Amino acid sequence: MRTEKTRNLILCALFTALTAVGAFLRIPIPVVPFTLQLLFTMLSGLLLGGKLGAVSVCLYIAMGLLGLPVFAEGGGVSYVLKPSFGYIIGFAAASYVTGVIANQVPNPGYKRLLIANFAGLGIVYFFGMAYYYLMSNFYLGVPIGLWPLFLYCFILAVPGDIVLCILGAVLGKRLIPIMKKNRR
Repeated sequence: MRTEKTRNLILCALFTALTAVGAFLRIPIPVVPFTLQLLFTMLSGLLLGGKLGAVSVCLYIAMGLLGLPVFAEGGGVSYVLKPSFGYIIGFAAASYVTGVIANQVPNPGYKRLLIANFAGLGIVYFFGMAYYYLMSNFYLGVPIGLWPLFLYCFILAVPGDIVLCILGAVLGKRLIPIMKKNRR
């Protein structure tokens, strides 16, 4: 029992660190910053399960809000005023949902893993776009319409994230059996 708690603590810390590193692994594309945070938040859900995956992402968020520069553009409590903070909130919810969907069966196939990842992706974009809209229109005083929001916050960003969903499913399919084998 104690070894399992220690193992879970270490894995949560590992995925927290990977998510932080993923914020700085940027793929240069015009207009929208593209990082690997989504990949690591999905993998935390797939490999650790919904609860522990969400815990690792929440720990990442707490570290950033406490001032550690783990977010793509730094850290600190003022980060909640950035329109893009909604995506970070979405990472926690998405990690939970991804983990729950994927781990409903002992050895999920590619189809289940892809469904889990795309459900998580939808959650990240829902939180991200809603937060961006609210912050732009009601706090920053820089109104953004629904079409520009959809264009800049979804259409331009989603192709890379679709690739990450596929990569996450491939990695999950390979790593889930290893993780389950090591739990014994």
